Amino acid sequence: MAKPSFVYVTYIATTPEKTWQALIDTSVMRKYWADPTDDDPAHENVSDWKPGSKWEHRRADGTGTVDIVGKVVEILPPRRLVITWARPKDAEDDSKHSRVAFDIEPHGDRLICLTVTHENLEHDPKMFEGISIGWPKVLSNLKTLLETGHALPRLPSVA
Repeated sequence: MAKPSFVYVTYIATTPEKTWQALIDTSVMRKYWADPTDDDPAHENVSDWKPGSKWEHRRADGTGTVDIVGKVVEILPPRRLVITWARPKDAEDDSKHSRVAFDIEPHGDRLICLTVTHENLEHDPKMFEGISIGWPKVLSNLKTLLETGHALPRLPSVA
């Protein structure tokens, strides 16, 4: 069995249900799918969240630009979500899709362990480089949002 390409584990003081909602609700996503260290627009993941359905990672800036696409592979609320992940130009070529699993495990009354595993990135070193920087930012922002009610502050632009 091949090793996963990227794994991120974090503990969050929240419930599995709130974490799940943050993974599938676009109004919540817009708050944490934004890089607090730059001017990139917030994003949202749009789907009906049913196995086999398509999903799109869209910019939430009104342009409708789609940066990542994929399909919903597995969905077990509020514990597990698995999706494929590809550049839009590679949407029809399954060999160029990577795979992301979100696993939510409760630990006591108000603590969860969120594990994000992004694998099958060996064919795309640039994607691996991007997600290695991107996932920690997004997931730190998610953790802050769920624990405090607000996302990390955005840094001012450097001109």
